[in-house]
Order: sequence, then structure tokens, then C-alpha cells
Amino acid sequence: MSWDFSTEPEFQAELDWMREFVREEVEPLDLVFRGPADPFDPHGAARPIIRPLQQVVKRRGLWACHLGPELGGKGFGQVKLGLINEILGRSRFAPVVFGTQAPDTGNAEILARFGTHDQKAQYLQPLLDGDIVSCYSMTEPQAGSDPGEFTCLARRDGDEWVIDGEKWFASHACVAEFLIVMAITDPDVAVHEGSTMLIVPNPTPGMEIVRNTAVGPRDEIGSGVHGYIRFSDCRVPAANALGPVGEGFKVAQSRLGGGRIHHAMRTVGMLSKALDMMCERVVSRRTKGERLADKQMVQEKIADSYTQILQFRLHVLYAAWLLDRDQGYSRAVRREISAVKAAMPGVLKDVVYRALHLHGSLGMSNETPLMDMWQYVPEMGIVDGPTEVHKVSVARDILRHVEPSPGVFPTYHVPTAREAALRKFAQVLETQEA
Repeated sequence: MSWDFSTEPEFQAELDWMREFVREEVEPLDLVFRGPADPFDPHGAARPIIRPLQQVVKRRGLWACHLGPELGGKGFGQVKLGLINEILGRSRFAPVVFGTQAPDTGNAEILARFGTHDQKAQYLQPLLDGDIVSCYSMTEPQAGSDPGEFTCLARRDGDEWVIDGEKWFASHACVAEFLIVMAITDPDVAVHEGSTMLIVPNPTPGMEIVRNTAVGPRDEIGSGVHGYIRFSDCRVPAANALGPVGEGFKVAQSRLGGGRIHHAMRTVGMLSKALDMMCERVVSRRTKGERLADKQMVQEKIADSYTQILQFRLHVLYAAWLLDRDQGYSRAVRREISAVKAAMPGVLKDVVYRALHLHGSLGMSNETPLMDMWQYVPEMGIVDGPTEVHKVSVARDILRHVEPSPGVFPTYHVPTAREAALRKFAQVLETQEA
């Protein structure tokens, strides 16, 4: 078995092109179009600029690289996607320009896997082409992401599903062509047997966006893209069930693993950008007669940040490598994805805070991207499952095969172990003494 940290020259050339393209053509969009919906709205003010950039990416053959060839993608493995997403993580417009934005990637995945022929024709192809955006509506105000506490119900009435209840933080619902809604269809059984995914076109009578919510402070309530939604006698055709009735939990689980690792991949790019900013700042500013870069405590911050980013990056790529190797979400893959998901907010907090601190008042102002990065710290600890849940999953998997000590003392108890070692080498020791 060999280990290799190199990248094929041909693929490295593509990465180099992407890095320059994102820096020169995509990152400027972040400075001009700053509304929460601007990257995603198919009819927004940024679209006349985004669409030509998408065409450049498509001609280059780098559109929607997460997709398999059967869906028009390159079929890149997760390691290559990791290297790509590091670059895309430097701009909030980059995933849209390259056709890899959440939640559309996960929604396309479950449409491709579970959708009927008609569902794919109506929703999947326009989604893959980047002509529409979608929404994944799972969490609820009173339950968060715990499906066991969901109360949004859907009952069958002839040829229709009738939805009643509320959903929370339904990202991009305000601009989405359709929502994929997880509803309880049989409240008398466990959620993994009694929930169903339903496709709800937007708009549909009975579906109301109570208000939109933004991440971080905004001047006006309702200015974000994460919808608080109320369903009141909302009717959709029975054919809008996505996947088997009663198996919505299974459908949901099938889309989360990839989303979690892609979040981590893009986070590597954001961290690298924060480190770049930190380094430029400390070689440019002077205090107490010398550059910030010459002060030992500043050097410690640079070194610690570099080390944490590299460790996190290698862990993410290792999880991606496992995913490529196992060709699915094996136990080992799930453990490592949970581990990187749990580590992500801590690394973000440490690195971005150091960058903020070294920029002084400029860093906490709205004149650098650092405060925008700072808001991702709590967000990455919540989306796709709370950090604590992932830590529990990792610990349980690690402890699964660990046996308890056979006696009063642990197996590594030095006096007991030394006695065993003396017995093991008794013949040699006796010979030496003689």
C-alpha cells in the first residue's frame, strides 16, 4: 500500500486555473452584491454577471464536478472535490458559479436516486443546469434537527397529501422553485418508519413564508434567506412523494454525508483566506518600532494557525479518500465525516479570531471580510447536525470494540505488567544472573 500527497499535473493545471478565475472574476462579486439572496436568486441583480461566468466554467468542463457522468458531471472522486472546494470556499459566489451550491447539490442527489421519471424531468435537469434553485425543508421551530420531535404532519386525502405544521430555517425558500419537505406521515410509528419526503412547488396554496431569517445581525428583520414556513391545509399531488412513503428519514440520511464533508472542504478555503489576510497584515504594520511579524506572540499565532489548518485539511482529505475507497458511507467514513464536522467550528473560531485580533479595530469593522467569516463559527457548529451529536457518534464508534479491564487494575497497570514482563524474560534474566 502506498501513500501519495501529490496531485496529477493535468488536474493541478485545472486547480491553478480555478484559483485565478475565482480570484479575478468571482471574488469581486462578493464586494458588489452583498444581499443574502444575491448568489442564489435566479432572477436577482447578479444573474447577468453570474450566467456568463457559469458558461465559462461549463466550457472548461468544471461544471457540477460532484456529479457522476450519468448526470453530466466529471465523476470526480471526493479527494479531487476536496481540492476544488478549497478554492470555492474563498467566495460565497463561487459554488453557484461552479454549480456546487448547497442545498441544491444534496437535493439533486436525492432526486437522481429516488425521484420518479416525471420528478426528474420537471425538477432535476433544470436544477443541474443551474436554471432554478431549490430548498431542503427539514428542521422545525420547536425541534431543531431532531426528527423524533417533528410535528409537521402530512395526511393522505385521495390523490393528495395535505400538509399542516411549521418548518424553520428552510434555506433559499424565498427564491426556490420547489421545496423538499420532510413530513410525518404516520405519527404512530418511529420517525424512521413514519416520515416521508414531499416535493412542494413554490408557490403552493397553503404554504406561507412567515418571515425570512438571516445569519448574523441584519438591520431589518426578515432580510435573510432562511425561511420560517407555515403549512395550513397545503395540498400537493400524491405523486409528489420523493422516495418510498415512510422512508423520509432514510432519504434524508442519504444526502447529509456529502453535504457535511463539502462544508468542511469549503471551510479549508475560508481558513486559508483568513491566514493569507493575517500574514499580509503582520508584514505590513509596525508597532513599538518593529513589524508585527517580528513579534514572537504574533509569530506564535501564525504558526498555530498554519498547523491547525494543515491538520484539519489533511483530516478532511483523509475522510474524502475513505469515501472514494469505500464507495459509500461505511462506518469508517461516517466516523471521519462526523469527526471533521465536529472539529470545524473550533478551527474556524481559533483562526478567524487570531486574524481579527491582529487586524485590531479594522478586523472587527465591516471593512474587511473577517466579521463575515466570524458568523460562520456558530453556523458550522449547527448546520447538518450539532457538534455535540457528531462528537457522540465518533466516541461511540471508537468505544464500540474496546473491552473493559479484566481485573481490578487496568491492562496498562505498571506493577502487574512488569510482573508479566519478568515472567516473559525469566529464562534470559536467570542466565544473566548465573
